[in-house]
Amino acid sequence: MGNRLLVVDDSRVSRMIIKGKVASLCPDWEVFEAASGDEALALAPQLRPHFVTMDVNMPGISGFEAADRLRGLLPQARIALLTANIQESSRERAAAMGVKFVQKPVTEAAIQQAVDYFTAVP
Repeated sequence: MGNRLLVVDDSRVSRMIIKGKVASLCPDWEVFEAASGDEALALAPQLRPHFVTMDVNMPGISGFEAADRLRGLLPQARIALLTANIQESSRERAAAMGVKFVQKPVTEAAIQQAVDYFTAVP
């Protein structure tokens, strides 16, 4: 089975952009979508994604909280927070959680940063 990516963002457009770019960069990956942190947490046990892109500001639980909970469910998964929430406190919180911080907007360069993080040898 190949790599699995879960794209979590309340913006359908952002999910489509990420999914499309990842499909061109990593055509053998399976890409799944969730519109909220709660949905991601519900899907994660069945999907068991290797990688997760996570928006921070979403309805329901925040991306930080969802990423923290996903850490418990999937300790080996690599998580990248894609967010417009660029305050230093957000960067520090991401670093403390052991997740990659990628600044929005969702551009080709931002998605490439996340993919590079996912595929880097630990």
